[in-house]
Amino acid sequence: MSAMTMTLRDSSTMLRRDLRHTMRNPSFLIASIGMPVVMLLMFVGLFGKSLGEGVMSGGSGDYIDYVAPGIILMTGAFGSGSTAVSICLDMTEGIVDRFRTMAIARSSVLTGQVVGSVVRALISVVLVTGVAFLMGFDPNATAVEWVAAVGVFAMLTFALTWLVVAFGLLTKNPAGANTATMPLQFLPFLSSAFVPTDSMPTGVRWIAEYQPFTPVTETMRGLLLGGEIGSSAWQSVAWCAGIALVGYVWSKRLYNTKAAVR
Repeated sequence: MSAMTMTLRDSSTMLRRDLRHTMRNPSFLIASIGMPVVMLLMFVGLFGKSLGEGVMSGGSGDYIDYVAPGIILMTGAFGSGSTAVSICLDMTEGIVDRFRTMAIARSSVLTGQVVGSVVRALISVVLVTGVAFLMGFDPNATAVEWVAAVGVFAMLTFALTWLVVAFGLLTKNPAGANTATMPLQFLPFLSSAFVPTDSMPTGVRWIAEYQPFTPVTETMRGLLLGGEIGSSAWQSVAWCAGIALVGYVWSKRLYNTKAAVR
């Protein structure tokens, strides 16, 4: 059996393990769905009229079309905490030490967690999008544009997941792992997800324009609503590729270092 075949086989085994844990303990999945739904209810139901008058010409009915793509993307960020906690638990409870004594590909332990996180995020985003539809979200995307939008979401989630895997390996307890992911969960609020960047104060606007969530949100919004995407598409790819590369290299180094120590 080739090394690649062995890695794929072992990664699929770790993926099944991760998904079984999700089925037995669905609280992480529920948490990743709950916060985006709360955001929809709060920003559309409570503040939608006021924000809509400033952002859109048609009031709150149009504002949900503006805000829903950003909140849909936030689903991946809110789910990142559970992945960091899961990795940290595996490292601190001794199961990874047992895996290291078995004839399995070392990289499969992390790969299975990453793919499992992306699968959970895709399930969550379907449910969150359904809630958005019930609240009046009315995209005009074609089938191809929907596929591209799913690809953008998966790309961002994949990149963020590799980064939070490093957080989970770096921290010493689950509480610390969850806390380490908070900046990623907060960053979308400083993007164009809720209001255009040109309406922000200068300092906040600079942060909003030079961080990953703004171009990814603009790309998602353009795909779903038929708006201009411009340079946001290649900026999104560049940001996600960079984050994924940093997260992967950092995670691999931390994992190998802890393996050597133990």
